Amino acid sequence: MKITYLGHSAFILEENNFKAIIDPFISGNSMSNINVDEITGLTHIFVTHGHGDHLGDTIQLAKANDALIITNAEISNYLKAQGLKTHSMHIGGRHKFDFGTVKLTPALHGSAIETGNGTFDGGNPCGFVIKVNNKKVHHLGDTGLTLDMKLLEIEDIDVALVPIGGNFTMDIEDAVRAIDFIKPKLAIPMHYDTFPIIKADPKEFEEKNKTCKTKIMTIGETYEF
Repeated sequence: MKITYLGHSAFILEENNFKAIIDPFISGNSMSNINVDEITGLTHIFVTHGHGDHLGDTIQLAKANDALIITNAEISNYLKAQGLKTHSMHIGGRHKFDFGTVKLTPALHGSAIETGNGTFDGGNPCGFVIKVNNKKVHHLGDTGLTLDMKLLEIEDIDVALVPIGGNFTMDIEDAVRAIDFIKPKLAIPMHYDTFPIIKADPKEFEEKNKTCKTKIMTIGETYEF
């Protein structure tokens, strides 16, 4: 599987005919080095919650790529009303797709969708365990530390995408604890430095993470396993 980091919490996953983007915050991200129009061939879009820096360019990308959006039921209904293809799920749910399986994991955060017409209910925020060809990636979403993460050790996660920026999510100390709970084979830090309030040093996370290997990705870099 190929994992490409697009900054903040946005990643592209590719395996055979499966090409998905998670939390596509591209056009509003000053640190992004890619244009939305350059992202093509998407089959799926995953949205962890409704905040603008995660819902991001979902609508534009879904229309341009005719991609299926996988998210919680509330966000699914919001996007379906705009003519998009969605598959709704909820926390703890697991579903088999043509590419593999997806499980929604709990995330401690908010999810309101802010629009020009007011605020919409974004339902419960989540993370995703995405399994393709027996390879598992866990995107934790925006979350604080929770003991529920201990339950994910049995999932045998290959790669965990973990927020470290603090303030809105876990900081480095709590992210290290989360990785110890989950015990993935590799941890990739995310959700840091995009805004001054979430500035963090991924090298500090790497030094403190004794559970598994750490891969610090630069924006635009691809990792393959």
